Amino acid sequence: MFKSIFAIGLLLVATLAQADRIRDLTTVQGVRDNSLIGYGLVVGLDGTGDQTTQTPFTTQSLNNMLSQLGITVPTGTNMQLKNVAAVMVTADLPAFSRQGQRIDVVVSSLGNAKSLRGGTLLMTPLKGVDNQVYALAQGNILIGGAGASAGGSSVQVNQLNGGRITGGAVVERELPSNFGSGNTLTLQLNQEDFSLAQQISDTINRSQGYGVAQAIDSRTVQIRVPPGNSSQVRFLADVQNLQVNVPVQDAKVIINSRTGAVVMNREVTLDNCAVAQGNLSVTVNQQNTVSQPNTPFGGGQTVVTPQTQIDMRQSGGALRRINSSANLNNVVRALNALGATPMDLMSILQAMQSAGCLRAKLEII
Repeated sequence: MFKSIFAIGLLLVATLAQADRIRDLTTVQGVRDNSLIGYGLVVGLDGTGDQTTQTPFTTQSLNNMLSQLGITVPTGTNMQLKNVAAVMVTADLPAFSRQGQRIDVVVSSLGNAKSLRGGTLLMTPLKGVDNQVYALAQGNILIGGAGASAGGSSVQVNQLNGGRITGGAVVERELPSNFGSGNTLTLQLNQEDFSLAQQISDTINRSQGYGVAQAIDSRTVQIRVPPGNSSQVRFLADVQNLQVNVPVQDAKVIINSRTGAVVMNREVTLDNCAVAQGNLSVTVNQQNTVSQPNTPFGGGQTVVTPQTQIDMRQSGGALRRINSSANLNNVVRALNALGATPMDLMSILQAMQSAGCLRAKLEII
């Protein structure tokens, strides 16, 4: 009997707690990507490039490039180019990147080019925030969109003015890194949570020894590498693969006011409440009535008289009771019973939180 009760208790604990790896919950401080940016030219377009009369920087960039190649363009030459486009090139330089490694780049039109399909990016230096060149980008652009136009009509699918070059940049300069130089490592939590930070610290201490890890705050866990450990890489790999029982998260409802999307996590609950929601629509219709004299020589004048009709309708508005809901399925079922649109649901959720019957944090993005 005791074994059965103990097994049921373990099953309930496993159901309530969710085990995740530390690598999925944290990042290592100092191990991050760095943004790179550059300005370049795309050539080989099928007449869909920049209109150089409206984008003079395209012509200026082409003249500078030709001069570096030993070609002098006569002064005052007005080049009407259709197959060249000025672009901005962006990339992320991963941590621990070495010279000769390739990274992906994103190419985006800067001028008024119609499409970059079929274009080739010329050699473009990519700089960091310190204005140093860390990579060189070049290659054929892959565009995920398609378009066609004829006879004044056009059709377009997806974006034609931006594309990607897989492995389009070669790393030329390495970033300095102090990883492994000290005896401490710092883990940064993806989400701020005091309970989770302490849980991660306790899990590491149980595995590596008491006092190895310490929760500094709700987002930082500091790890001291034990003496005699020759490789921080192996030690960190063992730590990141540890399983942590994630505590219950805060109940939260996210509302996107621009798109009308409403997202809630599984911890959201409702208390008993009554909701009345109605739609008020007002229609204003104005028509002009022309009044003319009966006889041509009667001395009257033609008069235009506006006639306005206002119609006001209100639909819905029934008072509906919402029962207490202890899980997400019941919450969804109760809110669907109101028959409200997503835009109406945002107002209802705000009012329910103000009334104290929505047990969740409301966040509007």
